[in-house]
Amino acid sequence: MKPIEFSEFDLPNGLHCIVYENHRSPIVTVDVWYHVGSKNESPERTGFAHLFEHMMFQGSANVGKTEHFSYVQNAGGSLNGSTTQDRTNYYETLPSNRLELGLWLESDRMMSLQVTAENFENQREVVKEERRMHYDNRPYGTVYEEMCARLFIDHPYKWIPIGSMKHLEDATLSDAQDFYNTFYAPNNATLILSGDVTLEKARTLAEKYFGEIAPSQHDIPRPKAESTLLNREITETFHDNVQLPALFMAYRICDIKHPDSDVLGAISDILSDGESSRLYRKLVYEEQLVRSIDTHSMPLEQPGLFFISAIGMPDTDLNAVKARIDEEMAKIIAGEVGEAELEKAKNGAEMGIIKSFSTIMGTGENLAHFHTYYGSASEINNELERVSNITPDDVQRAAKKYFETDGRVVLYWLPK
Repeated sequence: MKPIEFSEFDLPNGLHCIVYENHRSPIVTVDVWYHVGSKNESPERTGFAHLFEHMMFQGSANVGKTEHFSYVQNAGGSLNGSTTQDRTNYYETLPSNRLELGLWLESDRMMSLQVTAENFENQREVVKEERRMHYDNRPYGTVYEEMCARLFIDHPYKWIPIGSMKHLEDATLSDAQDFYNTFYAPNNATLILSGDVTLEKARTLAEKYFGEIAPSQHDIPRPKAESTLLNREITETFHDNVQLPALFMAYRICDIKHPDSDVLGAISDILSDGESSRLYRKLVYEEQLVRSIDTHSMPLEQPGLFFISAIGMPDTDLNAVKARIDEEMAKIIAGEVGEAELEKAKNGAEMGIIKSFSTIMGTGENLAHFHTYYGSASEINNELERVSNITPDDVQRAAKKYFETDGRVVLYWLPK
């Protein structure tokens, strides 16, 4: 695969700009990453990063409430936003002759979002309803929240981006304005232009639309990685409105830029990617103990987690499921991973990487990812090599390091 070629420059106000030129079709994506996620929130005001994902569509000095959608859709484009523990982003994909529309919309809300009492109140209610629908009233909907609250001891990864209902209710307009003024500024943002655009045009337009926006004068809080690690197994049982018993387990792992993050991804694939994977073959096909089994390696900007979920049958003995999972983990710790099995996992990971480069937006997102988390967008061109170089010894070493421990959380989820 040819290296991804791109350009970078900074504006005097601190806005970092990445340009990926691809002229195969007359399409361009404007993507703004703000380096703020739920880990940057106050412990008493969780949910603000996600709340602002909604607030950013409520109008700015020159754009009316929800007009952001109509401007982009009437131009034949698409748009959205997303929030994680570590960043929030907003994008528009447009015909390349409407590039300036996307830049104008993004710059206007970076500079002059309408953080008013009316907008704050209606979006707070929207987020509260989202929490009810997708978390509180959804089967197994609060598993991840309960897991993180136990796995992390004194780090903001203890809470999840949707935030606390109480914190949303207690929040004030002043809290919201302070959050916006602190984090939504050019010196805390990356602008990615990908597609049918030249570097010269990108530089000229970035300066035109963003150059006069003042940087934040606030200190931007950056929490430190958690020094206190879980050193014992925490086991709890929940009785909920679910039909099937389920088992959830999690371990603490490294951050995303650590070399082990790719190895842990391969371990996850070996365990549960596809019907020939170890846990699926053992628990779903052979012993028929569970209906589904999944593992997810989730390294974050700071040390994250490795998550295992198993949805059982009505009469499943969850302790038996836990024992089988532990048996397979023990085999990997003991180095029982063959070349063919690892090669399959690596091939799947490599295919996923290549697929993520198949669209102009996907390539732009990858560039933003590596700039934000690795400190260098050029790491995009080392990603395939990192995966292809994983060896069975790497797998055993990482498994010992992260899974040969008493420090984990085990949650049993049972029908009421």
